Amino acid sequence: MNNTVISRYEELAKEAHVQWEQAGRNDKIIIQVGSATCENAAGATEVWREFERNIKASGRDDIILHQVGCTGRCSREPIVGVLMPGKMPVKYQRVSRDSAHQIFSRHIQGDEVVPELALDQTLPRLKRQVILCEARHCGTREEEGIYNIFQEEIDKAGLDPEENTLIHVGALGFCSIHRQAVSTCVMVRPENTVYFVKNRADVTRIVEEHLKAGNEVESLRCPEDPISLRFFDLYGDAAFFNRQTRISLRNAGVINPESLHEYIHYNGFRALSLSLAKGDPDWLVERVLESKLRGRGGGGYPTGRKWKDAHRHAKDQRYLICNADEGDPGAFMDRSMLESDPYSVIEGMIIGGYAIGASRGFFYVRAEYPLAIKRIEQALVECRKNGLLGDNILGSDFSMDLEVRLGAGAFVCGEETALIHSIEGERGQPRIRPPFPTESGLWGKPTVINNVETFANISPLLLYGSEWFASVGTEFSGGTKVFALAGKIQHTGLVEVPMGTTIREVVFNIGGGIPDNKELKAVQTGGPAGGVIPVEYLDMPIDFDTLGRLGSIMGSGGMIVLDEDDCMVDVAKFFMAFCQGESCGKCTPCREGTKRMLEILERITQGNGELEDLDKLERLANLVKNTSLCGLGRAAPNPILSTLRHFREEYEAHVIDKKCPARKCKTLIHYEIDAEKCVGCTMCARNCPTACISGGRKEVHVIDQAECIKCGRCFDVCRFDAVARK
Repeated sequence: MNNTVISRYEELAKEAHVQWEQAGRNDKIIIQVGSATCENAAGATEVWREFERNIKASGRDDIILHQVGCTGRCSREPIVGVLMPGKMPVKYQRVSRDSAHQIFSRHIQGDEVVPELALDQTLPRLKRQVILCEARHCGTREEEGIYNIFQEEIDKAGLDPEENTLIHVGALGFCSIHRQAVSTCVMVRPENTVYFVKNRADVTRIVEEHLKAGNEVESLRCPEDPISLRFFDLYGDAAFFNRQTRISLRNAGVINPESLHEYIHYNGFRALSLSLAKGDPDWLVERVLESKLRGRGGGGYPTGRKWKDAHRHAKDQRYLICNADEGDPGAFMDRSMLESDPYSVIEGMIIGGYAIGASRGFFYVRAEYPLAIKRIEQALVECRKNGLLGDNILGSDFSMDLEVRLGAGAFVCGEETALIHSIEGERGQPRIRPPFPTESGLWGKPTVINNVETFANISPLLLYGSEWFASVGTEFSGGTKVFALAGKIQHTGLVEVPMGTTIREVVFNIGGGIPDNKELKAVQTGGPAGGVIPVEYLDMPIDFDTLGRLGSIMGSGGMIVLDEDDCMVDVAKFFMAFCQGESCGKCTPCREGTKRMLEILERITQGNGELEDLDKLERLANLVKNTSLCGLGRAAPNPILSTLRHFREEYEAHVIDKKCPARKCKTLIHYEIDAEKCVGCTMCARNCPTACISGGRKEVHVIDQAECIKCGRCFDVCRFDAVARK
């Protein structure tokens, strides 16, 4: 054990804790305002300035205005959190300059929560909450007894159930780290005390001693804090977050992303110090292998195996690359992590560099992410100042530095070998493998490429143990996965759940279900190279292997919810148009195949398709899938193959009946005016952009089908339901 490394780190940690105490975080009111790209676009900068003005005008010195990253609550931004000593946190949604003033005057100064602005109208007013973990190693579901036992003991003790509420959560993230006879992991709020509960006697003690008498039961306490503790402490948004288990997003929306000392205060760089102090790269690689961490960039290749492959190739130089070139439409996981918690990714990269013997690493980031780039570069400067990068990191014999390289926005540069060519200054095109990058990558040297989310998992994996990390997920996929939840869903945003969580859980329990009482039709995962999963498979667990069997992929984590109004043929055409436009053109199957497939889809959606087109489309999709040069080309046909597999009847309706069942494909839509319902108000005629509707006042109107452009304006403006869309 290298004691010098430990001493250097303890000095940094002591300084971080001193700064934390000097700020008086435990005794002051904290106003949290998001500062990520999405928050700023929604007006967070103006909200910040309004709070600054109010604090200055009040003359109070007990208020901290705290910058945080993105919480992932995209549809409700800007989000503002208020933390007052001794009280539950409160989150406010869609805050503006005016509502910021209300929050300050009524909540901060008047100690009155503003209910009309509070997130989801669910105010944290309860005196105490007993949070029961639902992870697969705990078993707290009501039918399994623990919930009922707690309820019975609370009633027996004469406690008010309204003041001692039982809540289920997705996972506390700690239930299996100590391999003892643990049946349930329980947290009691607001004290945030975590207990291991084995039987009814333990429940009785917690109810009598803690809930009733106010004394913690030391003999049942978890000896360490779960990774999710800070999240329960700082979020008043239980409806969205209590079904999640945040590991890679553990600091997002909690810490100031530009503060190294805040990151260290929350155990930042402790895993790096322990790794360097141990001085055994092989040990690191084995821990990552044991954790079952698979690459979160899409392919799902075991991270530990990749590190091991690079480590065993003895070369004078090895390289490490963080792939932050997420190009999927609607995907923003990497951007959010880099903007909200850049130090966690940097720490994961340094640990990875030590494990494989790399002295140089690169962030490959999209140039369209200016705030992420700015915060990474600021973080790198701070790390160098504090001995966390450069020569002899933390006094060890390991030296490494990182730098940022900007991508030009090409989707294909998300592929490993194309990304390498781009860093080398060449055109971003993939090459034939083998050799794989772990043998011959950047400038011909062994190179490991992992994405942002993968590196963000490394530190907690080592701090809490590989066995714990593996237990959070499934048999073959450890840990959690972050999804960008979008589409026809109540709550859009970033969601992090354990591998193996069902799609139903994500869509309905976290996402809030489908708006306007529409029916769920399918879920599209994996971005433009992913596939669609129909509603009958909603209870399938989400992991790399399951999605593959259904004809889709995990991808970087895009999840688009589709309802009854979405046309599956149109969805396939949209993604194929994207893949065709982004094809690098190097190999014939992808360059020509995607173009031909798009042409067939366009014929079908325009009503010119024939039955034999479906067979051609399927054969061509399989050919491209089997013969394309890179993984992106091989995955491009997934939207077509999965929609043909699960929704072939929709294709047949377009071809045989010349109709779009979802009424999405314009050419196949037909508008008619019902003579019995038409009252001759002329509203449709006055709003028609092509003047193709004839008829005078109080006369039945008629649409000239030859001139109709299918814009649907007549359907939208008719107040008597006289216009039918067929």
